[in-house]
Amino acid sequence: MTALRQSAIMELEKIPEDKLSFVIQIMQGVNGLYSDTDNEKKNAFAKLEQIRKKGTITDEDAELASYRENKYDR
Repeated sequence: MTALRQSAIMELEKIPEDKLSFVIQIMQGVNGLYSDTDNEKKNAFAKLEQIRKKGTITDEDAELASYRENKYDR
């Protein structure tokens, strides 16, 4: 057990029983934040993968020349 964890446990032992429910709620909230952000990132990436357009361009130079022609009328 790390010194930081031991310090946290010693502080928890000092807290009166009627106040422990608040501490538990805070700890659960902190744990929820870490797991939620991981899930949110994974879900966001999955959504991006779904809406991402698959590239069909095989000749990039010709595609670029076509865009330049359209933009600059050359």
